[in-house]
Amino acid sequence: MSRLAAWSSRLAWFALVVAVLSVVVVRSGMLEIEPALATFAAALVFAALAALLAFGAFVSIWRQGRGGLGRAVLGLFLGLALLAYPGYLGYRAWKLPALYDITTDAANPPRFDTLARERRGPSAYPAGFAAMQRAAYPNLAPLQYDAPPKQVFDLAMAVITKRKWRVADARPPAPPRRDAAIEAVASSLIMGFPDDVVIRITAAGNGTRVDVRSASRYPWPDFGSNASRVQSLLDDIDDAVSNAPEPRAAQPAPAAPKRPAKKN
Repeated sequence: MSRLAAWSSRLAWFALVVAVLSVVVVRSGMLEIEPALATFAAALVFAALAALLAFGAFVSIWRQGRGGLGRAVLGLFLGLALLAYPGYLGYRAWKLPALYDITTDAANPPRFDTLARERRGPSAYPAGFAAMQRAAYPNLAPLQYDAPPKQVFDLAMAVITKRKWRVADARPPAPPRRDAAIEAVASSLIMGFPDDVVIRITAAGNGTRVDVRSASRYPWPDFGSNASRVQSLLDDIDDAVSNAPEPRAAQPAPAAPKRPAKKN
C-alpha cells in the first residue's frame, strides 16, 4: 500500500469534515464569523495537501507497483471538489471589482434604517463605488411604472415573501411620507452569509419608481453576488408588475329609484 495514497484519502476526508463543520458553524451563528472562516481556510489547505499527495501516490504506484490507487483517486477527487468553488470565487474576484454594496441609484441610494443596527460594515453607500459599479454593471437601473405605489409595494412584498427572506421592516406608502420601503435579509447559498437588501418605492409623477440596494453585512468583496441579486430582484418585480391585473375603475352606485309623487 502506498503511504502517500493512504494519507491522501485521510487528509481529504478530514478536510471534508472540517469544511462541513465550518459551514454549520457559520449558518447557525454559534461562533463569530472570523474563526469559522479560518476553520474553512484550514479545510482548504488540507484539501490541497490531499490533492498533492494523490499526485505523488500516482507516481509511486506507477513506478513501484504499490497498491492504493483507489485511495489516491478518492483523495484527489475530494480535494479538487473542495477547492473547486473557492477557485471559482477567486476567478470572479480577479475579474470583478472589489465591491460589497450595489444600488440602482448611486446619487441617492436607498437607506438602511432598521438594518443599520445589525450591519457590521458602513450603512452609507461608499462614494468611491459609483464609478466602479457603472463600469462593471452598466445595465443596473431603476424601474418605472404607471401603476400606483401601493400596488407596486404589495407586489414587491409578494416577491420578497416568495424568496423567503427575513423582512426586517416594511413601510407602505402613506402620506405625508413620500417613500415606501422594504428592508430584508438574504443569505448566501453555501455559507449563509447575511446580505442586507432595501427596496425603495417612490411616487414619480403619475407613476412609481423602484430602486433596489443590496449590501454585504461584512465589508468584504462579494464576488458579484449583490449585483446578481439586485438584477434578479428587479426582474422578479418587473414580471410581477407586468403580469398583475389592472385595477378596475370604481363604478358609480346605481341611482335610487324615484318614488311617485303622492296625490293630494
